[in-house]
Amino acid sequence: MNDATTASLPVTGLAGLKAHWRGDLLSGFLVFLIALPLCLGISMASGFPPSAGIITAIIGGMVVSRGNGSFITINGPAAGLIVVVYDAVQSLGEGDAMLGYRYALAAIVVASVIQILMGVFKAGRLSSFFPASVVHGMLAAIGIIIMAKQIHVMLGVTPEKGSLISTIAQIPESFANLNLEIAVIGFSGLVILIIWSLLQDKTLKMIPAPLVVVLVGMFLGHYFELEHQHIYLLQPDGSYLHSHADSAEVGPKFLVAISDNFTSSFYFPNFGKFFTLEFWEAVVAIALVGSLESLLSVMAVDKLDPYKRHSNLNKDLTAVGVGNLIAGSIGGLPMIAEIVRSSANVNNGAKTQWANFFHGMFLLIFVVFFPHLIHSIPLAALASLLVFTGFRLASPREFANVMGIGKEQLFIFVATIISVIATDLLVGVGIGILVKLTIHLLHGAKLNNLFKIHFTQTVQANGSILIHIQGAAIFSNFLALKEALAEIEHGKTLIFEKNEVTLIDHTVMEFFHEFKREYELQGGRCKFQGLDRHEAYSSHPLAARWIKS
Repeated sequence: MNDATTASLPVTGLAGLKAHWRGDLLSGFLVFLIALPLCLGISMASGFPPSAGIITAIIGGMVVSRGNGSFITINGPAAGLIVVVYDAVQSLGEGDAMLGYRYALAAIVVASVIQILMGVFKAGRLSSFFPASVVHGMLAAIGIIIMAKQIHVMLGVTPEKGSLISTIAQIPESFANLNLEIAVIGFSGLVILIIWSLLQDKTLKMIPAPLVVVLVGMFLGHYFELEHQHIYLLQPDGSYLHSHADSAEVGPKFLVAISDNFTSSFYFPNFGKFFTLEFWEAVVAIALVGSLESLLSVMAVDKLDPYKRHSNLNKDLTAVGVGNLIAGSIGGLPMIAEIVRSSANVNNGAKTQWANFFHGMFLLIFVVFFPHLIHSIPLAALASLLVFTGFRLASPREFANVMGIGKEQLFIFVATIISVIATDLLVGVGIGILVKLTIHLLHGAKLNNLFKIHFTQTVQANGSILIHIQGAAIFSNFLALKEALAEIEHGKTLIFEKNEVTLIDHTVMEFFHEFKREYELQGGRCKFQGLDRHEAYSSHPLAARWIKS
């Protein structure tokens, strides 16, 4: 980064507050409008009380923002952790929701200690070990699971308890027996989100779609008198249409249940299952998935930052771990650096982490002084937000994007999705990684090359640096090369010799593409030699390549 760019970077700390408080305050307020309904929806979908997500976002904003290693990320609960946390509540509680919640809080506390240690011992680099196709497959599976569970809430129907496959199989029945008034609220939210995603008008796009969904949902909830328990009749003249009943019941149970006293929302963890296998399965899942998602989100937001600042991943992971330790100790969900709210923060013109602080501050003010407004939000409106979020994670476009990179990427992507749905998140991700390693072995990678890359680094007479790579360069072994490249000073000419590379996968191709872009922005040059001998898996410029033996 040149001196001119460095000089124009926004200052941070108290100086940043003084210099940029107006823009960061406005962005924090706009992000708060998005965060409030999402925090509530994610909490309830996770089997936690509604206030748990707000507790987490307040801590993520007002505490974590003061010590994390990123600049414009927003910390809070995320849809990607719904499946992990819900499974923890169910497995640990064994049918007792409140007990499962408190056991899950204990798992969050222990997982947060692991996250802090990961940050301290610089484990942020381990995010590179997970191949893109497996990560995308994991997120798509999470999206499918979220949709499968929240469609029933959106329709106002409670499915029979059972496996995930059973929950999916009951969707047609829920449509056939929907609660019409609740479904109207849910589908109204879904229509608004679809329309907002297609809007081109920049002025309208500035209004957060989740806010519109919640306001319309509150209006319809008031119109249908959901605050009062009653039965509405389905008239034979067609004024109400319903499939299998002449009446339906509505009432406060279809609204968010939250205490008027925010401090009564605090709950403390129960470590009674500390020595059980299911407790440690929950701990590992929360620590691994939460850390991976947070690190990937921070790296994605760095690419959106107009100032091209680079976050300190290890410092950020430590700060998120501290935030989770506090949140888990008083009843909150685990947090990550959340991509959707962070993207909105960038688009709103935020300059520093004070925007994250202000978003947490506004949430605290709202939940303390206006809890009655939160109570008037219909659950179906929040469910529509989550169904839409789930669809975006598992949309046909995601499948098409992966297919465009190569058929083998699509196979790994689909294998991960099926494995996660059929087993659980950790096992599914493990199977996805094994599938990818097996494909690499079939395409010529040697067993002793799977986790160790072979390369040399030589300074030429003209000052350029020749990096000669041999054998396979794949997701599971290129960490050593990545660290070596990070040590090279800026402004050099780097020549990557790949004549003897037998296999280079998509994850490494993507890394080289990004490394070249960033290194040349900092005044250096990168040349790649020998790729013309390789056969690509597809026409995509970053597709995996190999040399046929």
